[in-house]
Amino acid sequence: MPAGEQVLNVRNLKKKIRGKWIIKGVSFDIKAGEVFGFLGPNGSGKTTTIRMLVHLIKPTEGTISVCGISLRDKPTEALRNIGCIVENPELYGYLTGWENLEHFARMLPGVSAERIAEVVEIVGMDKRIHDKVKTYSLGMRQRLGIAQALLGRPKLLILDEPTNGLDPQGIKEMREFIRKLASTGLSVFVSSHLLSEIQLMCDRVAIITQGSVIAVGEVDELISQTDNIVVWKVNRYEEAVRFFSQSGIEIVNEWSRLLGHEEEGRGTEAGAGAGEIATVLTEEEVPAINAKLVGSGIGVLAIVHKIPTLEDLFLRLTEGERIG
Repeated sequence: MPAGEQVLNVRNLKKKIRGKWIIKGVSFDIKAGEVFGFLGPNGSGKTTTIRMLVHLIKPTEGTISVCGISLRDKPTEALRNIGCIVENPELYGYLTGWENLEHFARMLPGVSAERIAEVVEIVGMDKRIHDKVKTYSLGMRQRLGIAQALLGRPKLLILDEPTNGLDPQGIKEMREFIRKLASTGLSVFVSSHLLSEIQLMCDRVAIITQGSVIAVGEVDELISQTDNIVVWKVNRYEEAVRFFSQSGIEIVNEWSRLLGHEEEGRGTEAGAGAGEIATVLTEEEVPAINAKLVGSGIGVLAIVHKIPTLEDLFLRLTEGERIG
């Protein structure tokens, strides 16, 4: 499809289960050739949304269209444009990789041996494709699962936690592989809890919490909206907290996890930990604040300006909910 053309259009998606609204309003688009990240804390509605995208469950309200085709009105036609792996790929360990692909190819119209060979080359499995799947590493199984999802020449590939369980090298290879797929014009939808990987991998992201999408946009654009965080390490913690509070300088509580402090019962100081205080300041403001702290007799042991990341944005928007 031409670059920039919409492959997936989701509008005001809602789902009620046993009288409770699980998905309260999800809207986003995915364009041709982009990697789109889908992030959210545990219980935010990621998996339920994905199941609706692939027609495993039906939405209570809202619309989903794939390449302009309504998933509700023409599910078979719309699903021909989607390949997906929801959670772990289901493979037969006693068969070879090639035999697995042959088995799944029989379920799809017009998938020839030439197409099987083509997807094997795409996922880089040429040397091991005739070995039994039970001898494959987790990363190789993931690649074979993606090969299976590509058999029908989809326009959109949906991957739920594609790096789950992989070692650092495997994660890096999977990231590079997904970017390579997108460079061919394929759209890739990635749900993941690895925020640093999503930041490196994705062109745009949607952040969902409590069943609603609260932010959608290009990764760099969203990160640029994140506050400048300056972390102060001081020798007189309580006095420094009072100084910042009296000066009207915001102390960022949700940074507790990033600073490695999750102490409870600290009142307004929660999140900074002993000796460390995270504040919202620009670099230009730091010298004057430092001079005032020192002038007040508070020793400043270190000043660290934190470069905003996708994790920072996530913590601010979801108020520190755990991702998963």
